[in-house]
Amino acid sequence: MKSKVIVVMPAYNAGTTLEKTVKDIPQGLADEIILVDDSSKDDTVSIAKDLGLKVIVHDRNLGYGANQKTCYDEALRRGAEIVILIHPDYQYDSSLAPLFAEIIKKDVCDIILGSRVRTRKECLGSGMPLYKYLSNRFLTILENLITGQNLSEWHTGYRAYSRKVLETIPYHKNSNGFVFDSQFLIQAAYLGFRMGDLPVPCRYMREASSISLGRSIVYGFGTVKSLFQFILQRAHLMKFDLFKFCNKIY
Repeated sequence: MKSKVIVVMPAYNAGTTLEKTVKDIPQGLADEIILVDDSSKDDTVSIAKDLGLKVIVHDRNLGYGANQKTCYDEALRRGAEIVILIHPDYQYDSSLAPLFAEIIKKDVCDIILGSRVRTRKECLGSGMPLYKYLSNRFLTILENLITGQNLSEWHTGYRAYSRKVLETIPYHKNSNGFVFDSQFLIQAAYLGFRMGDLPVPCRYMREASSISLGRSIVYGFGTVKSLFQFILQRAHLMKFDLFKFCNKIY
C-alpha cells in the first residue's frame, strides 16, 4: 500500500534555485510539495506558484525554525505519512529523496538524514568552509557521544520523518531559529526514535543559502546547551520544556 509522501520546503529568497531543486525531485514520489515562504524579498512565491506547489506565506520573517513548524503542521494536516524536508537552495541532491522515503516506508528507521560528510576530501571539495567542517565534526562527535547515536552528521538540512515522529516530538517548544534542527534530533534521541543516514552529494555555491559565521556560533552554543539539558533531563536532575510530554518510544 502506498504511503502518502509530502515534500516540504522552508524557503527564504530561493528564487534563483527553487525550480532546479523541484525539477530534480523524481516524478511520482511526492503526493504534494509544500513550500513555506518566510517573507522572502525576491520572487520565490511567484515561482513556487508557477511550479504548482502548495504555497504558504508568512506575513513577516519568523525564522528558520518557525518556518519548519509551519511546514510540519501543514504536512500533518494534509495527511502525510512520510515527510521529506528539502531546502530549495539546490545545495542537496533532491533526486535521492525516494531512497529516504523507502527506508522509512519499510520501517527500518523513523528518521533518515542526508549526510554530506562521507570523506573529508569530498566534503571540503564541495565548497564547505573549513570552519563549518570542523565545527560540524566536533558537534557531531559530541552529540553521538552524549545521545548514544552513531550518525555521520547531525547538521544536515536534508531529512525525512515518519508521521509518528512529527506527531510525538513537541517541536513547537523548539527555537524559531537555526538551533531548531539540533533540538529536534536531540528530542528524537531522548524519545528513542531510530535514526539513520545516507550519503548525499552537496553543492556550495553563491546562490545557495548559508548560515553566517555569527549565526553559526550562536547555533553551536545553542546545540551544546540543548545537549546539557538532555543530560540533566535523562539523569532526572532537572526538567526542561524541550522534553515536556516526551515519553520514550523504544
